Amino acid sequence: MSKTKLTPMMEQYMAIKKQYPDAFLFYRLGDFYEMFYDDAVKGSQILELTLTQRNHNSKNSIPMCGVPHHAVQNYIDILIDKGYKVAICEQMEDPKMAKGMVKREVTQLVTPGTLMDESASEAKENNYLTALHQNGKQLGFAYVDLSTGELKVTTLTDIDSLVNEITSLRTKEIVIDDSVSDNVIKILNKLKIVVSIQNDVAEHAEFSYAIQDLDNEVEVTVIKHLLMYLNVTQKRALIHLQKAVHYETSSFLKMDRFAQRNLELLKNSRTGKKSGTLLWILDATKTAMGGRLLKQWISRPLLSKKDILERQAIVKNLIDHFFERNNLQDELTNVYDLERLAGKVAFGNVNGRDLIQLKTSLEHVPQIRYLLTELNEDGIYDKLLKQLDPVEEVADLIERAIVDDPPISVTDGNLIREGYNDELDQYVDAMKNGKKWLAELEEKERQETGIHNLKIGYNKIFGYFIEVSKGNVSKVPERFQRKQTLVNAERFITPELKEKESLILGSETKAQELQYKIFVDIREQIKDQIKKLQRLASGLAQLDVLQGFAIVSENHQFVQPKLTDKGHNLNIKAGWHPVVEEVMGSQSYVPNDIKMDENQTILLITGPNMSGKSTYMRQLALTVVMAQIGCFVPAKSAEMPIFNQIFTRIGAADDLISGESTFMVEMKEANEALTNASENSLILFDEIGRGTATYDGMALAQAIIEYIHDNVHAKTLFSTHYHELTILDQELNHLTNVHVGAVEKNGELIFLHKMQPGPADKSYGIHVAKLAGMPDKLLQRADVILKDLEKKDIDIEDTTYKPNEVDETGQVEEQLSLFKPENIKLSSNEEKLLQDIKETNLLSLTPLEVMNKVNEWQQRLTHKK
Repeated sequence: MSKTKLTPMMEQYMAIKKQYPDAFLFYRLGDFYEMFYDDAVKGSQILELTLTQRNHNSKNSIPMCGVPHHAVQNYIDILIDKGYKVAICEQMEDPKMAKGMVKREVTQLVTPGTLMDESASEAKENNYLTALHQNGKQLGFAYVDLSTGELKVTTLTDIDSLVNEITSLRTKEIVIDDSVSDNVIKILNKLKIVVSIQNDVAEHAEFSYAIQDLDNEVEVTVIKHLLMYLNVTQKRALIHLQKAVHYETSSFLKMDRFAQRNLELLKNSRTGKKSGTLLWILDATKTAMGGRLLKQWISRPLLSKKDILERQAIVKNLIDHFFERNNLQDELTNVYDLERLAGKVAFGNVNGRDLIQLKTSLEHVPQIRYLLTELNEDGIYDKLLKQLDPVEEVADLIERAIVDDPPISVTDGNLIREGYNDELDQYVDAMKNGKKWLAELEEKERQETGIHNLKIGYNKIFGYFIEVSKGNVSKVPERFQRKQTLVNAERFITPELKEKESLILGSETKAQELQYKIFVDIREQIKDQIKKLQRLASGLAQLDVLQGFAIVSENHQFVQPKLTDKGHNLNIKAGWHPVVEEVMGSQSYVPNDIKMDENQTILLITGPNMSGKSTYMRQLALTVVMAQIGCFVPAKSAEMPIFNQIFTRIGAADDLISGESTFMVEMKEANEALTNASENSLILFDEIGRGTATYDGMALAQAIIEYIHDNVHAKTLFSTHYHELTILDQELNHLTNVHVGAVEKNGELIFLHKMQPGPADKSYGIHVAKLAGMPDKLLQRADVILKDLEKKDIDIEDTTYKPNEVDETGQVEEQLSLFKPENIKLSSNEEKLLQDIKETNLLSLTPLEVMNKVNEWQQRLTHKK
């Protein structure tokens, strides 16, 4: 950057830029926002703008580029979407009235977490700004949606929970202070979200309101830092922010980021899109706020049976009343995004068209209330009806004040309805009469001069003028004063015309100024009703989600699940995977039962690849999620307990955040389930152990099954290709074998996709390879190798797989035949290893310690002398 003397304007720019070093500075110059220096170079590349030079004739020219003010939002959106911040620097006074340099200052810092102007395609998306404060092992975590005012806070105790919350909320920005450790900051950076620093905190009335229901110091602190960041970046009152609501992650069905990804609740794991997800199936909402709430419900299913049954009752009621439901849908279709409209009112960026949308929405609330009142059997809609206040004073105010089709700009006039303000009516009348007078004057001059194409026009430079074509200039009287010469015409003025011009333009200017002042006053009156509007929006969003559940449940023939109070009976008859069924069609999808009574905790699932084992497991998890958000479920009938957690290990994936391998991730996820699951949890393990050597994997799989059976007691679906494990049903009383049926016909493998009792007879791996299109020569060779391996296995004395037998002290009694036929002599090192295995008390170890122990034994075998 040049050290030569800067102009006053560039000195002003540099002083402002110094305050926002990590943001693009959009510096207002007339009708453009300009960028200079590095901002211009980088901005021109990202936004595909032409890079020019200021003082291009100087040796120290300044790179610059700009965007027109009327299109600035598009360019801001592009930068924010790429993770940048944008500081908006406005002219704070009229350049014509300024003495010296025009005063400028940043009026708003737009960041990824504070962007409010969402596109129509993102209307059903929340944009959460999160915050973190650390106090020892306590992590105060808060989030806010600036556009709706939603504000939540909790206390977390470990990093995994923090990462789960951040990824679940899909936040793009997190605010931290100096209390946050370097280790946590490294993890946040790996998540590729913008990390913003806010250390200073000042007292504001809004802070006191927001924290009034909180009593946890770490939560109060994180809320203060979050609100201070909003105050600093947005530079305006934030009266629409709601009181901070404390929540516990344990108050909802817990699913970590891996479970949510594996189950594809909100995002397709392959495409990253909505299509092919549970959300895709369930979203029949009519409003943007309903769409956002549905996502929240799917991410946080309920644990309270009472709350679930309340939702179910409304869904059933709406299914039973088809015509009333259709009328309700028609009304909701005409409701705009009240949450964000209220936010725009409070934020001060609402326009006339927004207010018309607000009025239109409010006008449909009385009919919605009427429909619910008619349907209100046993008081099931009482809670919603209390929230559905039509806020008639706001609707009436907008109806009286705002014209039906207002312009987008709130400063150009034509906003306020005639009859609302007497002073404004006088100005408007003067404008109308003035224009009528101009029309009369035009006709009068044509008659007096004989110039039939004479016309009166207007432009901003010369004001009103009389225009005469070149061919008629000779007819112009002396009282006309020449003002401008054009190619084909001459323009004139008269004293009479200039007198009327002063009156007309004076009235127009005053009318515009007064209309804006009236509009601001109307906006302030609506601000007083923000809390009512937010409460109404919340009620309408809930109703919208529930009517959507009714539509989907009826269209897909879902059933109301029965939630059991006692025991852990799980009995789903003819259940199906709702997403797969939608893609394949109901005629192609084969439904399956899932039955586990109180004495059954583990279903050990065997069968070929591609036969539907993973689908069977996922369909149970999705059924649980659907039941606990209050929706009906995909089955002929369903009886089920309320689960508190879902743990999944389905599919292979690395953990890019920690840099760990697929197998290590598998072991950590398994350990997470084994450590935290309870008898009220659901565990889905798909092919645990296959990421390592056969015997290692088999030993781990068996140890995990036994641990779940003896210690955890959670309902567990465990699929495996280790057929040797199927004998465990003889040792473990609460384990049952099931398999996916398949038959060979004329050398071809046919999947039945039907779950059947007992173990599968084999894996059909080579058959599946054939289906994948592998070369015949390769398949024939594989078949020869397989038969050879099977023959060798049979030749080994005592090939029966024997599970670990553990005595009362936890000692391993026997499992030698799996590793050592009797006629093989062991080395001294192997004898010591076997003795170590026999003396190891497995039940005294944690699952992770068992895994480490097995790894140690493997290393000793691998490096034997």
